[in-house]
Order: sequence, then structure tokens, then C-alpha cells
Amino acid sequence: MLDLKFIRENPEIIKKAIQHKNEKADVDELLNIDEKKRKLQFEYDNLKSQQNKVSKNIPILKKQKKDVTDLLVQMTDISGKIKEIASRLSDVSQKLERILLTIPNIPHTDVPIGNDESFNSLVKTFSEKKAFTFTPKDHLELGKAEALFDFKRASKIAGTGHSIYTGNGAMLERALINFMLDFHIQNHNYKEISAPFLVNRKTMTGTGQLPKLEADMYRIEEEDMFLIPTSEVSVTNIYSDEILPYTMLPQKYVSYSPCFRREAGSYGKDTKGLQRLHQFNKVEMVRFVKPDNSYKVLDEMLQDAEDILIALGLHYRVVILATGDLSFASAKTYDIEVWSPGTGKYLEVSSISNFEDFQSRRASIRFRDEDSKVKFVHTLNGSGVATPRTMIALLENYQNEDGTISIPDVLKPYLPDIDVI
Repeated sequence: MLDLKFIRENPEIIKKAIQHKNEKADVDELLNIDEKKRKLQFEYDNLKSQQNKVSKNIPILKKQKKDVTDLLVQMTDISGKIKEIASRLSDVSQKLERILLTIPNIPHTDVPIGNDESFNSLVKTFSEKKAFTFTPKDHLELGKAEALFDFKRASKIAGTGHSIYTGNGAMLERALINFMLDFHIQNHNYKEISAPFLVNRKTMTGTGQLPKLEADMYRIEEEDMFLIPTSEVSVTNIYSDEILPYTMLPQKYVSYSPCFRREAGSYGKDTKGLQRLHQFNKVEMVRFVKPDNSYKVLDEMLQDAEDILIALGLHYRVVILATGDLSFASAKTYDIEVWSPGTGKYLEVSSISNFEDFQSRRASIRFRDEDSKVKFVHTLNGSGVATPRTMIALLENYQNEDGTISIPDVLKPYLPDIDVI
């Protein structure tokens, strides 16, 4: 959520941000409602002041044996007006809040302007694409030959867009998750968190998934609860409605969770195999920091995610997302895309984002600085990393000509007695 005062003073900046992010929020309507609210608030405050003044005079006049009939009539009239304005003020405030929640975050000045992912800008690459002496198979062929997953039975159980990892496939994914958690804890000094996978509407709104992305979420209607699309939602909201002492910052958390997404907007995208699932596993990094160094932290988090892929020996590239590809809540995002030779393309395995104070305003996450001033923290998060496409890249890059798959050295401690699948 953006600061309403900033929107009032900079409406053109907000309109450009909305345009560049391909959003449809109405700034003029927001400002009109804001003006109505402020006028009603002014009337309400004046009437309350009159009410308080008259209320104080009545007992004094009664004590002086003076007639207060007219004042009592006046009090009744003022009370009625206050009640009527309070009702209108409540309605206007709710409408203002609804519209304010549709205003996206402002892209950072470093973010390239463009309507879609074709405007994303390459930042760097790591290593070279692996050279094969044979035509590499894709993960579906490899998985079928080695019985690593079963999409047919997963579809029978839960419908399309789900997977069952079987045997060595399940063990390999579990090894990958444990490796990533241990790596971030031991090498990057993150603290592990295991948070709820089911959250309420307020929590989903706090990180920006609602109201915009409700159609993409799995909702339990009876309780109005949601399955998390990422553990970012649960972990970021740990400090919602709190004021932290400055000595608590920064905080670095890492969390594993399954992620649940309806992928309502995925029509026409490649959904083959593990590429796009309704349920998948991910290790997430979340940071809470002071505002003055959040972009330095963003670069640190990018390196933290890269270190996982470097340790796994995978070729990848880093891109900065253009405005039209940037999420609703993010001010700046890097994507890490790993090369999959059998699939023949780069696959996004991590997004690392700085939300500045956008999420903390929505979730009311604040800190008291050294001068005792209360400020909003900056929140950041990033995949560290998601397993399905990383599994694709591992299988396809570590395949051998005979169809077997070698185990990366860093995963061998998690898969004792298995060097090759």
C-alpha cells in the first residue's frame, strides 16, 4: 500500500506507475473520495468539539440553577448529526480503503519500462551451457525411464497440474529441499521458520495477493481461509501489527513450504511436466530491514539464490523484470532463469524482490528507530529456490548418454549410497 499523502502530492507519478504496470486503478476517483472523507472528518471533528463544549457547560449551568432546556435540545440535534456523519464517514473510509488496495507499488527507477517480459533486461550469466556429445532428453523422457514421477496417477487423484514424485524422484526432491535449507542456514546465516500453510484474508491482503490475485488462489469458503501461494505470505506477516525495536533489525528467515496456485491466467503457457503446477515445493528467503539499505540487501539476496545454483553446477542467467512483468507489490525484481538443455529453454527458478514499505504499510509492520520515531520496515523476499524447474534442470543437465542421471556432489550427503539414478 502506498502512502495516501504521497498519492495526493504526486498523482501523476502514481498514474504512470499504474500505466507501466498494466494496472487499471483509478487515481482520480481515489482522490475524490479522499477529499470527501476529509470534509466529512472536518465536520465530524467540529461537531464533536461542540458536543464536548456543551456537555461541559450543562452541569455547570445546572449547578447555577439555570435553564438548560435549549442546550439539551441542541445536544440531541448535535448527537443526531454526529451519528449520521459517522455512518457516512465509515462508508467513505471503506470505499477509500478498497480503492487504495488496487493501487500498485511504484517501480524503482532502475526498472526498465515495457509492457511485458520481452522488455526484461539481462543482468548477467553464470558459466556456459553444458555441451553434450548426444542429444539430451527432456525431463519427461528421463522421468519416465527412471520412474521418477507419475503425472497420470496424480491427475487421477487431483486433476491436471499436479505431480507425484516416486522413488528416487521423491528422494532427490527431498534432498534438494534439505540441501537448500542447510545451505542458507549455514552459509548465509538465515533462521529457519516453519509457518502455517493456511492463512486468513487479512494475511493475504498484507502481502498484496488480495484483492488483485484472489482468482489465482485456493480458498476455503466456509472459513474464508486461503492455501498459501508461497511461504512469503506466512513469514512476512509474522510481525504484522507490531512495532519492532530497531535492535531487532535486520531479520533473515528461510522457510520451506508447499505452494498452491490455481494458475488461472496460465492459458497458453507451457504447462508440460513439472514446468507449471498447482502445487509445488519451494524454499523461500524473507528479510525485514531498515529502509536505508534495502537495495543493498536485494543484491545480497540475489547472490544468496545464485549460490544455490552455483553449488549445483547449473548454468543460469539473471534478468531484471520490466514494469509490465513486475508483480503488483514489487518495486524491483530479479529473476534467475536456469538453462534446461532437454527442454531447450531458460526456466525461471527464483524471483527476488524488494517491496520497500508497500507490504509493511498493508500489514502494519513498523519499527522504532534510534530517535524513537516509528517507521515502516522494508520487506524483501526471494525463492531460494523453487524445486520443480530446478529438478528439470538437474535431471536434464546431469543426464548421461545411457539415460542414467548423475547426482551433483553437493546432494550426495543427502542421498547416501546413490551416485547415479
